[in-house]
Amino acid sequence: MSQFSYVNDLKSAVRMDEPITNGPAPRWMKKSVESTSSSANTSRKTNELLPIKKTPSKTPNKSKSPASRSASNTPAKPKTPGGDRFIPSRMSTNFDISHFKMNQENENLDLSPTQSDYRKAMSENLHGCDINNVRILSYQNKAPAPPDGYQNALKVVYSQSKTPMNVRGATRYIPHAPDRILDAPEIVDDYYLNLIDWSFSNILAVALGTSVYLWNADTGAIDQLLDLEGADYVTSLSWVPNGNLLGVGTALGPVQLWDASQTKRLRIMNSHSSRVGAMSWNSHILTTGCRNGQLVHNDVRQREHIVGTIQSHTQEVCGLKWSTDGRYLASGGNDNLLNVYSGLPGQATYQSEPIYSFSQHQAAVKALDWCPWQPNVLASGGGTADRTIRFWNCNNGQCINSVNANSQVCAILWSKTYRELVSAHGFANNQLIIWKYPSLTKVAELTGHTNRILNLAMSPDGSTVLSAGADETLRMWKCFLPDPNKKKENEKRSSRPTMLGPGLR
Repeated sequence: MSQFSYVNDLKSAVRMDEPITNGPAPRWMKKSVESTSSSANTSRKTNELLPIKKTPSKTPNKSKSPASRSASNTPAKPKTPGGDRFIPSRMSTNFDISHFKMNQENENLDLSPTQSDYRKAMSENLHGCDINNVRILSYQNKAPAPPDGYQNALKVVYSQSKTPMNVRGATRYIPHAPDRILDAPEIVDDYYLNLIDWSFSNILAVALGTSVYLWNADTGAIDQLLDLEGADYVTSLSWVPNGNLLGVGTALGPVQLWDASQTKRLRIMNSHSSRVGAMSWNSHILTTGCRNGQLVHNDVRQREHIVGTIQSHTQEVCGLKWSTDGRYLASGGNDNLLNVYSGLPGQATYQSEPIYSFSQHQAAVKALDWCPWQPNVLASGGGTADRTIRFWNCNNGQCINSVNANSQVCAILWSKTYRELVSAHGFANNQLIIWKYPSLTKVAELTGHTNRILNLAMSPDGSTVLSAGADETLRMWKCFLPDPNKKKENEKRSSRPTMLGPGLR
């Protein structure tokens, strides 16, 4: 029977649901037994016949552990009613239906309403519920509500940060002070003129009275390109895309064509009899608009340069812009009209009537620019009596959005880096506003000009915007700096070898 007693002792030793009764004796009990046995060596036989009396140890408070002492001195902390977490019960979950829904195939059957109702009724009769409306991971017994006055100690971790991490990571730093300020003495304070333009070779052209100056943004060198004589003065400037040719409009009507790389005048085109306030290029076609509302298409390659004439405005043309793909030409005038003409890349538009004529603006329309990633979307801004920026879909002639700028709109430029645009304003704050598109929420307001802003120009890389103000200053704003992480990704992509191999020249 000894083997069975061993098994019983082993089972009792490994049981965890009862208090341990036959474990090792405490230290104080061992010491009492040793002291008792050592003092009774002379009467060992008598002590063996009598039961051993367990004498408590003389050491004070040895019978109490530190945990028990602290528990006796410290008042008990009240327990949180209801527990600190919710442990759901899956007893009410129908695992058979859940297993069926997880393994069933998606059936895309075109059922009639009668067949759908019949299938629903059969499902309710067979399963006791409609299995199409049964969720696999759901609990019928929801978590109980916390008692009144209960405060979660972990709530402070989530409530301290008011702005989510993804929102804070998406914002970028926009300097609210100009990166550089240049003097522009004798710049003409006229709302209807366009006196600055920035070329693809990083050269800025500025018209100051009768002269045109070129500022090299790479080296900082300043050169005078031309100086008009008499009562004539410069009224508009426009660089040819991807070239060094500069069109110069004058107050007396002639349009001059200059080669900036050689500082040489190539030709004079007598297209108008009044001042030319706006110009725009479409490949080798230079379209000009003058004070009497006339538009002229000039082919700079031909001796007879006038290849088309349009008379659709009754007052001065102050805004003129070809779309990036050359399909549309937009013109804005002092008659509060915005006209859109059809065209082709490198070809003049010979139609005398616009395909769209918008009259929603209540003031002169000077600010015009086409969206770089949607060439059919046009942004236009009105003057002091209008103060509104409107967006047009020129594929169907609809106004897709508008925003009240609360000030005179002098110029508009779309960003090449972000889905944003910047607008320049006059009365009353003389500020630049960066808008998010298409939500049209304000990203930033840039102030510093003491008078209205006349024109805007953007650097070739799209990171810097230059504003020309009537306070005779040019201010450069680095408001569209690219994201460093995206810039590194683009550099890695551009550095990857192509299928043609690195040795091809």
